[in-house]
Amino acid sequence: MPYRTSDILFQLVKSLEKAEKRHFKLYITRSSAKEDLKVVQLFDALDKLHDYDEKQLLKKLATIEKPQLANLKAHLYKQILSSLRLLKTTDNIDLQLNEQLDHARILYNKGLKLQSLKILDRAKEVARHHNKFSFLHQVISLQKKIETLHITRSTLEKTSILAEEALEVSATIERVAKLSNLALLLYGWYVKNGHARNEEDEVDVKQFFKENIEGTASNHPGFYEKLYLFQSYVWYAFIRQDFLMYYRYSQKWIDLFNQNEMMKSVEIGHYIKGMHNLLNAHFDLRNYKQFAIALQQFEAFSETPMANQHDNFRIHTFIYINSAKINQHLMHGTFSEGLAIIKNTEEKLEEYTLFVDRHRILVFNYKFATLYFGHGDYATCIDYLQKIINDQVGLRNDLQCYARLMHLIAHYELGNYEIIEYLIKSVYRFMSKMQNLTVIEEEMFKFLRRSFHIPHRRLKLEFESFLQTIKKYEKSRFETRAFAYLDIISWVESKVYGKSMSAVINEKYLQSRRKIS
Repeated sequence: MPYRTSDILFQLVKSLEKAEKRHFKLYITRSSAKEDLKVVQLFDALDKLHDYDEKQLLKKLATIEKPQLANLKAHLYKQILSSLRLLKTTDNIDLQLNEQLDHARILYNKGLKLQSLKILDRAKEVARHHNKFSFLHQVISLQKKIETLHITRSTLEKTSILAEEALEVSATIERVAKLSNLALLLYGWYVKNGHARNEEDEVDVKQFFKENIEGTASNHPGFYEKLYLFQSYVWYAFIRQDFLMYYRYSQKWIDLFNQNEMMKSVEIGHYIKGMHNLLNAHFDLRNYKQFAIALQQFEAFSETPMANQHDNFRIHTFIYINSAKINQHLMHGTFSEGLAIIKNTEEKLEEYTLFVDRHRILVFNYKFATLYFGHGDYATCIDYLQKIINDQVGLRNDLQCYARLMHLIAHYELGNYEIIEYLIKSVYRFMSKMQNLTVIEEEMFKFLRRSFHIPHRRLKLEFESFLQTIKKYEKSRFETRAFAYLDIISWVESKVYGKSMSAVINEKYLQSRRKIS
């Protein structure tokens, strides 16, 4: 899915809702005596464009010369942001606190030091209540500056408290920074590489985690320390495919918000991401019942004003819920029903082109391909896999590998034997280069090579033998990586038992439900 444009002003204009556009027009006309402003003309012209085209834009703006355009665009960009800041101040605690800090600085510069200190005291209470320690640091710094440079008639006790607060806040910020850095770096490792491929990856990740986690937050259990601590464990467990630990810390992540309800409105993005990880954990562990409960809770949350407060939250809630719905169909084996989700999801992803990262598009294309594979529509499956294979974005080496493997199996299913031998060599070479070959893949390649020389009447026996071989590795953590990306066992079982892959997976789901009841 291509980006419409890289022009930042055009992206900003296209991101605006009707209310935001109306507010901008009112804001700009109030701040100028002229009714026919050039920035308004530029705004209207950009709003009407479907794709950014500077030549077409200049044709629409007869009164604007090309040399003027760059400065005019920069001015419009700033004006739109100023308008949005006014409109959105009440929606965001960070904007509210920054506004108070701006007011305090203005009063101080006017010489009204005591008024400034009063505002700073109020802002400090709000910031502490919302765990905004980075903002607290700015407030305390300004308070210290005023107390140091001027006689404010403050008591010695108050100045001592201020000094202690400064040390406490600095220590908290340092701990939070260390933990958030760890969570970020682990997530970055996963986005680039996927799961740990072998013992070497496992040792590297363990060593890195151990060096950075020791002595971080055990004695200082603040909200953000806990949040980033749990996130770090989530990514650490997920990379290592320790899905039980992944579930436990995803649940701790959500429990933290449930114990601090106010923080949901402060850190909605983190709450949404936590729900996404909790659903993924239930999916990986095949916790069918808990998955359904968590998805129902997430869908209920998506209807709240909080979830729809900003574009970013609304878009990511939609993305994660639809991803979870597809996962549910993959768990239940209801591939045909899952196909109904694809059209609406693709339309929304197209609508959200400016806001959705390429990594997310890759993941969705892989999920779409998996649904079509399970449904038995191998030609359409191949179409979606080609989008991943042809993407040179450099993300998720694991997805690139398993997209090629599924692409190979889909051609095998279609009976395209004239290209299978070439694909086997090509995919094997690619996965080997990426150090992505496990025993399962090695056995898969051996089976595919042998299958060319086996009479059709004996093929079922070969599938039975292949099934016995790979089932030995079903509980092996490094080998099950292949099962997480493509349910190879269910595919082989479908050949052995003469059933559709959908029926095989659905029977496993129904059997699990009977055990629970």
